[in-house]
Amino acid sequence: MPLTNVIGFDDGAFAPGHRGDVLLVGTVFSRTRLEGVLTSKVRRDGRNSTERMIALASGSRYQNHIRAVLLQGIAVAGFNVVDVHRLGAELDVPVLVVARKEPNFESLRRALGKVPGGTRKWRLMEAAGPMERLGPVWVQRIGLDRRAARQLLEATTLHGNLPEPLRVAHLIASGVTLGASTRRA
Repeated sequence: MPLTNVIGFDDGAFAPGHRGDVLLVGTVFSRTRLEGVLTSKVRRDGRNSTERMIALASGSRYQNHIRAVLLQGIAVAGFNVVDVHRLGAELDVPVLVVARKEPNFESLRRALGKVPGGTRKWRLMEAAGPMERLGPVWVQRIGLDRRAARQLLEATTLHGNLPEPLRVAHLIASGVTLGASTRRA
């Protein structure tokens, strides 16, 4: 039986020169049905994404129903890198990081050299492990095997290649921050 009650997180759009807080949206789904929306703020290039995600999920009425966390990439709000191991451990659920294409880790490492706390953030990225191709997307798996990850993706994907919790979190976040949702999550 695949994990089907999940929360997916994505951040809102922000201008390149923006400093300060960025919208964080969590969408709670049962398979491909939206059950709820949670919001918070995270610091641009900061280090509070993990805490905010934990607080949103564990402090919500959905906390006892969430069986997995989906992330569209390991960072939100620029380089606010999520500690995926801590996130999974504190919520006691697996975490699946999803990307449309394989990241260029060397470019990311160079860019992190220009960000406060870049060394710590790079260590978090390395600790998440390598990305692997799984169907049409790339994933990092924390707390679930390849078969369970594939089942989770299949159970929560309806349109396109991204799971609905990530697709809808993106639509909501971009709609709120830009006034209209963008087409592609």
